[in-house]
Amino acid sequence: MVGGGRSDEHVAMGEIQRRQNALVDGYTDHDIRRRYRGSRWHRLRRGCYVEAAEFDGLDSIDRHRLLIDSTLPALAHDAIVSHQSAAVLYGLPLWATPLDLVHVTRDRCNGGRVRHAMKVHCAPISDGVVEIDGYWVTTPARTVVDLARTLPCEQAVVVGDAAMRTLGITPTELATELALAARRRGITQAHRTIGLLDGHSESVGESRSRVMFHRNGLSIPAQQGQLFTATGKLLGRVDFYDAAAGVVGEFDGRVKYGRLLKPGQEPADALFEEKLREDAIRETGMLMVRWTWQDLDGTAAALRWQRAVERARRMPPPRVTLTPAALPEGLRPEVHPVPMRP
Repeated sequence: MVGGGRSDEHVAMGEIQRRQNALVDGYTDHDIRRRYRGSRWHRLRRGCYVEAAEFDGLDSIDRHRLLIDSTLPALAHDAIVSHQSAAVLYGLPLWATPLDLVHVTRDRCNGGRVRHAMKVHCAPISDGVVEIDGYWVTTPARTVVDLARTLPCEQAVVVGDAAMRTLGITPTELATELALAARRRGITQAHRTIGLLDGHSESVGESRSRVMFHRNGLSIPAQQGQLFTATGKLLGRVDFYDAAAGVVGEFDGRVKYGRLLKPGQEPADALFEEKLREDAIRETGMLMVRWTWQDLDGTAAALRWQRAVERARRMPPPRVTLTPAALPEGLRPEVHPVPMRP
């Protein structure tokens, strides 16, 4: 590895223009200032620029990746990418999470600081690191626990669910990380948040839906259930379900209809198929509750669910079988020993 926790396998900097390279290419400091002040270049940090038109077209995740690439090479060897910056490198979804600072952790007792678009955390790193695109990064489980300590619950659940689903994190690994972080700030909050995680969640909306149930004092229903008729016919999979009560729930984010289109299928056709599926589910005696993005911050959807459960318990049991869908096998990254200081 070289400075900033980067391996000797150089990773392309994309379109980042560094001052020293610009000077070699014939620019003067006056040229650089003119391009920056004239809004042709966007400054990522001191001495690092990118074409403003390119930067303006990026989402917050890609902008943060540029910030990582502009920051890390100048750091010391023992700077490990952590917190939300690690989540970005793992490709995990982030919701309402600040990405204005690159987060790194150093294996030392003190020296934490915030400056130059970077936040340095100081804490022991004893569980190894993962290499991503030439950077040393905290392990998936460590990343989730760090975020559970430092982010609000809902934001941490979104990224934690996705990490469990895609990176194969186990409850045992999370428990180990919680024990290692026992004396760190935010650990009580982290225990509460980790207890809400579920790798069955398939989207930001589903993760936020579980937090909505919890916030409204309801038992969180199971997720990703396969629904079979009495004759064994598969009716489909539902986002949420209470098998004992006979109620299923669907988070309607709309985007899924576009993402799951069959070849040649129009969104309107997918919506029509969804209506037919819902009609078939209702014919079995199951009650269905739907909610959207707008419902996630309020109480209306949770109340509709609660009323549906109460009503279903007074009805004959539905003629269906609900079984949990299997979790996908996560792609577990290789963990390396913590790099020693040079």
